[in-house]
Amino acid sequence: MKATNSLSFRETFTIGLMMFALFLGAGNMIFPPLLGQTAGTNVWTAIFGFLVTGVGLPLVGIVAVGLTGGTLRDLAGRVHPAFSIIFSTFIYLAIGPFFAVPRTGTVAFEIGAVPFLPETMNPNGLPLLIYTVIFFAITFWFALNPTKLVDRIGKILTPILIFVIGLIVIKGIFSPIGSFSAPTGEYEANPFFNGFINGYLTMDALAALVFGIVVINAVKSRGVTDKKEIAKATTKAGFIAVSGLALVYLSLAYIGATSRNVLGESDNGGAILTGAADLLFGQFGIVLLAVAITFACLTTSIGLVTACGEYFKGIMPNVSYKLIIAVLCVFSAAVANVGLTQLINLTLPVLIGIYPLAIALVAYSFFHRQFGGYREVYIGGLLGAGVISIFDALNQMNVNITAVNDVLSAYLPLYVQGVGWIIPSLIGAIIGYIIGRSKTRVVAPNKA
Repeated sequence: MKATNSLSFRETFTIGLMMFALFLGAGNMIFPPLLGQTAGTNVWTAIFGFLVTGVGLPLVGIVAVGLTGGTLRDLAGRVHPAFSIIFSTFIYLAIGPFFAVPRTGTVAFEIGAVPFLPETMNPNGLPLLIYTVIFFAITFWFALNPTKLVDRIGKILTPILIFVIGLIVIKGIFSPIGSFSAPTGEYEANPFFNGFINGYLTMDALAALVFGIVVINAVKSRGVTDKKEIAKATTKAGFIAVSGLALVYLSLAYIGATSRNVLGESDNGGAILTGAADLLFGQFGIVLLAVAITFACLTTSIGLVTACGEYFKGIMPNVSYKLIIAVLCVFSAAVANVGLTQLINLTLPVLIGIYPLAIALVAYSFFHRQFGGYREVYIGGLLGAGVISIFDALNQMNVNITAVNDVLSAYLPLYVQGVGWIIPSLIGAIIGYIIGRSKTRVVAPNKA
C-alpha cells in the first residue's frame, strides 16, 4: 500500500469503532448493571471508580504500547528480557484461551441462546457443545485474515452492535423501570474502591496490552509508517473507543440502579439486563439483548484470537498462523464447556494478582525518560506491587492468611480497600531509582 503521513478522520474513526467493538465484550455488558443495582444511590461514585480501571487504564495501556514499539513484549522488555517473555506469554494466555476467549463463548450461549431453549433441555450438555463449536468456527473464519479485521468489525459488526445496545439503553433512560434504591454491601461504605476493583473484571486493561498490536497493524496497513504518527493515530482511535465504552457503562449502570425495586436482587448483570429488556420491550427485548450479547462476545473473541495468534506466531515463526489460531479456537471451545461459573471463579483471583503488575508497568513507562530508564525502577515498582497483590489474590481464593491481613490492615494504607499495593510499588520504584543512580560502574540507561 502507498505510504501516507497520517490517517483521515474517517479512517481513524473506523479503527476507533473496531477498538470499541474489540473491548465491548461479555463482561463489559454484564458487570455495570450489577454494579448499578448493588450501588443504588451511590451508583455515580461507584461507576467513577469502575471507569478508572475499565476505561482509563485501557486508554493509557494502548498509548503506552504504541509509544514503546507496538507490542507488549516491547513494553515488558523494559523490566528484563526474561520478564518480557514470561509476563507477555502469561498475559496472552490469560486474556486468550485460558479465560477471556472461552468466557466470550460461554456468556454468549448463556444469554444469547439459553433463554430460547426448551425448559426441559439441559443447556450445559450437547447444546453448549454445539453452540461453542459454531461460535469458535465463526471466530476462526474472521481471524484468518487479520488485515480485513478493521473492515469486517468496524464497518459491519460494530454498527449492528451499537444499534441494538442503543435501543435498550435509550428506552431504559427515557422510560425508567424503577427508582434508585439504597446501596448494599461494600458499595455502602466504599463505593469508589469497590467500583475500582470490579473494573478489573472487564479485563480491558490487559486486553489493551494485547490489542495494541492489532490496532497498530491496522494503522500500518493503511500506509502510515512514521512511529510518531502511528502512536498519534492509535491514541486518537483509543479516545474514540473508550468514549464509547464510558457511555455504555454509564447507561447500563443507570439501568441496573433503577432495577432492584422492580426486578429484585439479582446474582449477575445478565439477569438484570434480561429482566430490563423484557420489561422495556417484551419478548422482542430479550431477542435484542441476545443479539447484542452475541455480537459483543463475538467481536471480542475475534480480536483476542487474532492478537494471540500474531503473538505466538512471533515467538514460533516456523508454525503457521492458521494452525495457531485453529489450536486457540479448539482449546477455547473445550474450556468454554467447563461452564461460566467455574471460569469466573478462576478468573478473579488471577486478575487481582496480575492487574497491579500491569498497572505499575504502564504507569512507570510514561516516566521512563524522567527516571533515566533504569531497569531497577521497574523491578522495584513491580516487586512492591506484586508482593501485596499475591496476598490480595489469596484472600479472593479464601485462603486463611488472617495474621498477614491483620498486620497489613493496621500498617498499610488502602490495603482494606484492595489497592494496598500502590504505596509499596512507589517505595520499590524509589529504591530502584536510588540503586540505579548509585551504581559506580558505567551502565547505559535502558532507553528502549
